[in-house]
Amino acid sequence: MKQLVVAVILVLILITSLIKNSTKEIEDQIFIVKENIRPLKSELEDVLLEFNYLSSPEKLVQYQTQYFEKDLIKIEIMNIKEIFKNNETLEIKDLISKNGNE
Repeated sequence: MKQLVVAVILVLILITSLIKNSTKEIEDQIFIVKENIRPLKSELEDVLLEFNYLSSPEKLVQYQTQYFEKDLIKIEIMNIKEIFKNNETLEIKDLISKNGNE
């Protein structure tokens, strides 16, 4: 009976150490992932700030008047073309394809 109790205690100690080791490895992996995410979060915040600041309509109008004065004009988006090089020839294609419903 005494040997059974000692055997159960040893098995429990062994199982506990295995569980602790596996959880330690998982914690290490989580730490590494969090450390890899940290600079990405910072970069995302910077990019979002820049996007929101630079792309607001008020800012764009302000930059137009500040830097371009009267150089910018409004055009229809359907009039914008795309130029790409195919072998040695230049091809011009509509940026937005026109469908029959418009």
